[in-house]
Amino acid sequence: MSSPADPGSDEAVFAFRDVEVRFGEAVILTGIELEVAARGITVVVGPSGSGKSTLTRLTNRLLDPTRGTVSFHGTDLRALDVLDLRRRVGMVFQRPTVFAGSVRDNLAATGVEDEDTYKEALDAVGLPSTVLGQVAATLSGGEAQRVCLARTLLMRPEALVADEPTSSLDHESTLALEGLARGLADGGVPILWVTHDRAQVERVADARVVLEDGRVVDR
Repeated sequence: MSSPADPGSDEAVFAFRDVEVRFGEAVILTGIELEVAARGITVVVGPSGSGKSTLTRLTNRLLDPTRGTVSFHGTDLRALDVLDLRRRVGMVFQRPTVFAGSVRDNLAATGVEDEDTYKEALDAVGLPSTVLGQVAATLSGGEAQRVCLARTLLMRPEALVADEPTSSLDHESTLALEGLARGLADGGVPILWVTHDRAQVERVADARVVLEDGRVVDR
């Protein structure tokens, strides 16, 4: 499978400047000053309710900050076309979401129609091409998460954001997904990875950010 688009820069892939997120009177994030390296895996860790998921939702405009700016390769996200941004920034969520139909149907939803490219994407995430005809709803949790990752990779993202992607997986599937992430990062796709698991931080992080009560408290 061809490499994702290379922005050709060592600048931060994401930069958060004085970012605050409020919902009514509730302050979810405040005073966030953060740069996410354009290489490797940056892990955001913190307890439940610390603002980790909110931080990830800012990266492809599922949410906009109440105050401050979030930029992607130096450009304010609000200056970018949302659909284009969401192709450039791939998202993998805590619970894999497969669409109705077969695995092939799920991959075709990206607009890519080449069978060989499907096989390459599945191979990249450690799945055999024989699953193409399988009904997606019958996949195991680990298989479904890999199909979601393959679907994301077909869009050739410049960066990947993973929000607790292994929280519903068994240990073997967790280690396999971590290995896939390492391969992607080493191949040039920077990853912002969210977890509450301190042991996972030690296994995968090239850099870490600790959130507590909506603030960055350590790096």
